Amino acid sequence: MTAAEWLRHNAGEIADLTAWHLWLSILPLLIGLLVALPLGRLAHRSRRLYPMLVALAGLVYTVPSLALFILLPKLLGTRILDPVNVVIALSVYTAALLVRVVADGLAAVPADVIQSAHAMGYRSHQRLIRIELPIAVPVIAAGLRVAAVSNVSIVSMAALLGVPQLGSLFTQGFQLHFFTPIVTGVVLSLVIALVLDGLILLAGHSLTPWQPRRSAR
Repeated sequence: MTAAEWLRHNAGEIADLTAWHLWLSILPLLIGLLVALPLGRLAHRSRRLYPMLVALAGLVYTVPSLALFILLPKLLGTRILDPVNVVIALSVYTAALLVRVVADGLAAVPADVIQSAHAMGYRSHQRLIRIELPIAVPVIAAGLRVAAVSNVSIVSMAALLGVPQLGSLFTQGFQLHFFTPIVTGVVLSLVIALVLDGLILLAGHSLTPWQPRRSAR
């Protein structure tokens, strides 16, 4: 079977695997961000907790993904083929990666800006939402871009457990000694990573219209 014939015969399956891969990459990114925001703020507000939280997050991020995929079903009581395991594992990795990013982004907010907001009567949560987080967006967006690309890569490891996504094409191609599925999976993974990276970049720009933009030449 030629590469073109294989692509034509498996177009539906490839589309399904791409959709699963995209979903399993994006959902943990959103969950991880929601978890990292309060933890990062806590680390920023407490110089005593900062090193402990950052060190713990770094330690969690070093846990091998395949080991975490295997351990989670035992801890959660889920089936090993359940995509929930992948979502939770990647959410943990995303949060671990972003805790320090959020803390450092909030630390980059100028002290005089915070003092001015306080003098204007902003309460702590109002100052966070209206002043601190918007200013910290470029730093947080940069961390999100790294996390997004990382998630797209790590998701493929779940193919070893039978969870459907583009990594399934890698194992299929390896078993059949046929390179077309492998190349297809790699190319589509790169496309997903580039699309997510571009969307986060655009979102960061739209949320910070006051930031200077490079003029086109």
